[in-house]
Amino acid sequence: MTTMTEASVREFKMPDVGEGLTEAEILKWYVQPGDTVTDGQVVCEVETAKAAVELPIPYDGVVRALHFPEGTTVDVGTAIIAVDVSGGAARAAEQPAPAAEQTPAPRPADEPKAEGSGRQPVLVGYGVATSSTRRRPRKGPEVPVQQASTIQTELNGHGAAPQAASAVKERPLAKPPVRKLAKDLGVDLTTVVPTGPDGIITREDVHAAVARAQAPQQEAPVAAAPAPAQTAVSYDTTRETRIPVKGVRKATAAAMVGSAFTAPHVTEFVTVDVTRTMKLVEELKQDKEFAGLRVNPLLLIAKALLVAIRRNPDVNASWDEAAQEIVVKHYVNLGIAAATPRGLIVPNIKDAHAKTLPQLAESLGELVSTAREGKTSPAAMQGGTVTITNVGVFGVDTGTPILNPGESAILAVGAIKLQPWVHKGKVKPRQVTTLALSFDHRLVDGELGSKVLADVAAILEQPKRLITWA
Repeated sequence: MTTMTEASVREFKMPDVGEGLTEAEILKWYVQPGDTVTDGQVVCEVETAKAAVELPIPYDGVVRALHFPEGTTVDVGTAIIAVDVSGGAARAAEQPAPAAEQTPAPRPADEPKAEGSGRQPVLVGYGVATSSTRRRPRKGPEVPVQQASTIQTELNGHGAAPQAASAVKERPLAKPPVRKLAKDLGVDLTTVVPTGPDGIITREDVHAAVARAQAPQQEAPVAAAPAPAQTAVSYDTTRETRIPVKGVRKATAAAMVGSAFTAPHVTEFVTVDVTRTMKLVEELKQDKEFAGLRVNPLLLIAKALLVAIRRNPDVNASWDEAAQEIVVKHYVNLGIAAATPRGLIVPNIKDAHAKTLPQLAESLGELVSTAREGKTSPAAMQGGTVTITNVGVFGVDTGTPILNPGESAILAVGAIKLQPWVHKGKVKPRQVTTLALSFDHRLVDGELGSKVLADVAAILEQPKRLITWA
């Protein structure tokens, strides 16, 4: 029987698929042990703090092992898949699979996949740890202690199996939310009697342990006021759903908090008659130059903002805290906020300032399609300079958007509604919307911010200015 040598096995490590990322979660494996792979073939999909990304394998061979199951968060630089590159599926077929490969890892308990959530992405909104893995709770039976020892011995090839078995025995089985609850209530999980399937400790078990601990205290005479150190928190588990904050949502939350408490925000508003802009949208839809392109009000709003930035270039800047400098950008990477099932993302159109209106329409269409498919790359979300968020698609009049970190301005576009408006001295029904511009007051003062917002409004009211001002 032919035996694979260690020299023939290549370990593919988790790459840094975005600038400075330290970890990624394995969403889905497209291959299994024994499958033949070729150079460039996508073997798995991972989710980083920025986006979901497909990873191609860089060589030919036969999959020997998948080191982590779906749902595991893995540090960048950690091997995730082993491939035998010695040259043949026949050799892989002759070689018995290790015990770890023969026993498929149970799927982790997780919220439903985003693709099945039914939520349609729309334009909206805003803008290495010491341990190599952090696994989510798993469904199904746990691996027995004896089997865990065997797997550990076969994987490591040294005498650490007894320690692994001891660790499995001593560690109570509980999901992360239950462990957090126990920690908050000061409950030692080793003292809790489990009632869940396969010996898993449930929330009810933790609350029962708290009740048992408090019962003797209630019967004993009260000598002094009880210490307020540990207060039981009540949860209605039958009417609550807990969703782990991770990936894109976690990164967005951190970025928004950092932005809100770092940059002094100022928001200005203007209500504008966009009737002529809406008429121009309909005309462009019939123009042969825009055939096959997505033409909507957002396209003209984006162009209006780009023209306003050209007239007021100092608004397109960032604040360098370390150097105590204002960095004026001589290019515009225009961010368009998009809500996806995995969370809010802000991909940007590179060098939007240099694009014609048809080119801008094409870029917008590609950006939306990619976001809907969940294929936006981390690179597409880096380097933005200014952002548009279209909250009007929800029927919202406007909002006070939070700046994306590293940007100085973000424009919120409200719903376009038919309203009574004074036009040429008479009250008439007109298409009206409200714009809101938030900006970093450290580098954009009230005059500059007002000029930018007024220019955008003037162009949307009289879109012919796109020609005279551009």
